[in-house]
Amino acid sequence: MYTDLRIELLPWEQARAHAAPIRFAVFVEEQGVPLAIELDQMDDKSAHAVAYYRGSPIGTGRLLPDGHIGRMAVLAAWRGRGIGSRILAKLVDAARARGDREVVLSAQVHATAFYRGHGFAEEGAEYMDAGIPHVDMRRRL
Repeated sequence: MYTDLRIELLPWEQARAHAAPIRFAVFVEEQGVPLAIELDQMDDKSAHAVAYYRGSPIGTGRLLPDGHIGRMAVLAAWRGRGIGSRILAKLVDAARARGDREVVLSAQVHATAFYRGHGFAEEGAEYMDAGIPHVDMRRRL
C-alpha cells in the first residue's frame, strides 16, 4: 500500500507529542468532544500506536492494560486509505502478544461496520458518550 507508512507502538511519553494533536483535531475540533475529557489518566498506562507517513503523524489509537482499544483517530485527509485498519491491526497484535484473550472497544455507531470488518461484534445497547452515539464491541483473540 504505502511504502512510506510505518506504525510504531509507543509509551505515552514518546507518543504524546504526535498522538495528542491528532486526537485534538479529530475528537475536539471535528466532533466537539470537550477538551477536558480528551486526555485522561489512562494515557500513561496505555500502549499507543502512531501511524507516520514520511515521518509525519497521521493517525493514532491506544491499547489499555485491560484490553480496551480506544482513541482511534486518523486525520481527515488520510481517511479511507486503510490507515485505521493498520493501526487497529497493530493494537490487536500487541494485545495478542501480551496474552490477552480478547479486545473490546466503545465504537462510535457510524464506525461499527469498520470494526465488524475486523472481527468485532456489537454487544449491548447503544449509548451516548461525549454527546456521540456509541456501542460496545468485542473480538476474541
